[in-house]
Amino acid sequence: MKQASTVATTNGASRWNERRRAFVSTILAAILLVGIAACSWLLGSSGLSVQLENRNLAPSMTHLFGTDWLGRDMLSRTVKGLALSIKVGLLGAACSVVIAATMGLMSATLGRTVDRIISWLIDVCLSVPHLVMLILIAFVCGGGLKGIAIGIMLTHWPSLARIIRAEAMQLMAAEYVLVARKLGSSRFKVATRHLAPHLLPQLLVGFLVLFPHAVLHEAAITFLGLGMSPHQPAIGIILSESMRYLSTGMWWLAVFPGLGLLLTVRAFDKLGNHLRQLLDPRHTHL
Repeated sequence: MKQASTVATTNGASRWNERRRAFVSTILAAILLVGIAACSWLLGSSGLSVQLENRNLAPSMTHLFGTDWLGRDMLSRTVKGLALSIKVGLLGAACSVVIAATMGLMSATLGRTVDRIISWLIDVCLSVPHLVMLILIAFVCGGGLKGIAIGIMLTHWPSLARIIRAEAMQLMAAEYVLVARKLGSSRFKVATRHLAPHLLPQLLVGFLVLFPHAVLHEAAITFLGLGMSPHQPAIGIILSESMRYLSTGMWWLAVFPGLGLLLTVRAFDKLGNHLRQLLDPRHTHL
């Protein structure tokens, strides 16, 4: 009994630590998002204008992140680029979650034929290299912000859809769902009232896990020059342009935008991992 009590106490402390880490990660991620959005709004567009008299300045109190070869303030460009990446990442991740939820619920509720078709579609999407498919879709959709956003929406849902399908299949075998079907509930009603509410935690974690991937892929596409105009302050464009000037000692052109992207992605990746640990079935039998 004493040993069992000790184990229960240890598990309870571990559970509390996980909840605390998840809470702290949530607060930090929210502060980061609000901070970038607020700074992007407060800085305005004056720092993006060309000022040749201030070009190639190292970081100083006047220009905290220095300036580039056209005299543009790198702090403004970095913050604006992060805000744009976050906007595209949020839009792409949210739409991917909606597609994954729709596919998973359809696969579980519309019969074996639909399930086979959706499973085949998921396997096809997962078999193609992710970045290649993203580039093709973005190119077909005309590139730019719209093309990148559509490409992210249509390429990030398969892995989450497979998880949602498996969860929905398990729920379809639950007694309350079987009773609802016997009482005449339609498949749409079963999916929306009995399955979807139980899948919300998985969808939330899926969104938080997909978001950093969407941000990184947006940066990768713009880095390759297949996305937006070079005049737009996107992190990928900034990093791509900085490659030509690193050999001249202008390290600040790549270091600060790269660190900003890394911190943003890492913050949401940690948040998603902590929430996933809290929802792990192995931690529910304390």
